[in-house]
Amino acid sequence: MERLTRYGVFGGSFDPPHIGHLILAEEARWQLRLDAVLWVLTPTPPHKPGQQFAPLEARRRMVLAAIVGNPHFLFSTVDIDRPGPHYAVDTIHLLKAQFPRAQLIYLMGGDSLRDLPTWQRPAELVQACDGLGVMRRPGDQPDLDTLEASIPGIREKVCFIEAPLLQIASSQIRARVAARQPVRYYLPAEVLAIIDSERLY
Repeated sequence: MERLTRYGVFGGSFDPPHIGHLILAEEARWQLRLDAVLWVLTPTPPHKPGQQFAPLEARRRMVLAAIVGNPHFLFSTVDIDRPGPHYAVDTIHLLKAQFPRAQLIYLMGGDSLRDLPTWQRPAELVQACDGLGVMRRPGDQPDLDTLEASIPGIREKVCFIEAPLLQIASSQIRARVAARQPVRYYLPAEVLAIIDSERLY
């Protein structure tokens, strides 16, 4: 039987993409035996209403700069190519149409798993995915019983990824750049060069 290609779907605003994103994506690829991770840049995530983002084109170039050189990291324009709102369930349906013979593993953090019942059409999202790759922090114990009661079938889709505890966030980097504090080792050098040249944040 032919083995299906396994893609991880890693979505975010990536404003900016940083070392933590790269480590988590690589851990997901390795631990879940993914053939590739699709980096899905979301122009305006529905769960971040009112937040101001760096220009989409700048974020696109930053993601491309961050993942260059890794043949297992692929950039997807599935959200860029359509109008919002950009709900994960619609993203998965579009990717399934684009890759009909692939397994799609949606990657998320433990906090997103906890909040999944509040997402748009969560049961449909879980059904459409071949798996949910959950990046679990040390000591994090999601309540799968409560989630299963709310979204039947979710338990069998969840695959935990043991991720290192990295206290790095894009919001923190933006604040440090604005305060002219060093961020050199928080980001790939190519991403920092774009931030400097574009005078972002």
